[in-house]
Amino acid sequence: MLTGKQKRYLRSMAHHLNPIFQVGKGGVNDHLIRHIEEALEVRELIKVTVLNNCMEDRSEVAQQLAEGAGAELVQVIGKIIVLYKESRDNKKIELPV
Repeated sequence: MLTGKQKRYLRSMAHHLNPIFQVGKGGVNDHLIRHIEEALEVRELIKVTVLNNCMEDRSEVAQQLAEGAGAELVQVIGKIIVLYKESRDNKKIELPV
């Protein structure tokens, strides 16, 4: 579980990132979750965009992605979801205590 200070730090790091995944009318599926897990292992912090044609609620999509990928939900703002998961092999981000 991330503290408020850690979430603020991750939000500041994510500000400059571009979204690398999009959730559309197909919604959340196993294929998308597997790709997000792989991307989190390499990058640790990613952004996901929820498109307008997605029929599900954005906060529900965020919860499904976080639980499915075993990641921490950092932020949902507008159509953007920020996810964080500490990498086993490529640890780059050092969280504040």
